[in-house]
Amino acid sequence: MSPTLTIFFQAFVLAAGLIMAIGAQNAHVLRQGIAGHFVGVTVVMCAFFDTVLMTAGVYGFGWLLQTVPSLESIARLGGAAFLLWYGVRCVRSALAPLDEVSIEARVATNWVAAITTVTAFTLLNPHVYLDTVVLIGSIGGVYQGAERLAFAAGAVTASWAWFICLGYGARLVRPWFENPRAWQVLDGVIALVMFSIAAALLWEEFA
Repeated sequence: MSPTLTIFFQAFVLAAGLIMAIGAQNAHVLRQGIAGHFVGVTVVMCAFFDTVLMTAGVYGFGWLLQTVPSLESIARLGGAAFLLWYGVRCVRSALAPLDEVSIEARVATNWVAAITTVTAFTLLNPHVYLDTVVLIGSIGGVYQGAERLAFAAGAVTASWAWFICLGYGARLVRPWFENPRAWQVLDGVIALVMFSIAAALLWEEFA
């Protein structure tokens, strides 16, 4: 195996390990995938943002976060506020009577909502910047020329592969969610994920 191909697969595995961790963004993609609403735009937006951030990190823009610490603080507080709001929304859906809340009320059902929601989940999470721009960028930045390109390509490919599999693979469990009770359980789990991530962000900011 050539050195560039080896670097490609190393970057692929590294990025996949970071992206596949349970988080707010993945929970949102799963929710859209199960409902079957605007899955394509959700997947593309997630992978697009990862592509931009990973490429920027690998090609030297990680210094921006390191030299302007206030950017991370702003993202942390904004992300916590958004996640708390979304968590409350999920709690309300989980506790609502089964006949009062439809699937359409639980997910983005138009282009504007789909794009703005996934943008918020991505860009208001400071961990996204730390994983993509700083971590992946610092590792990929040690390479030069074709090897650096191979590293960036491997990381970006992992992102696209994961979000496509998650978004469109969610349809496999869709039959389970024909029962409204299953949606209530999912909403409850997602609410816990949102609250726990928001709490972690606030702890990092004020501890």
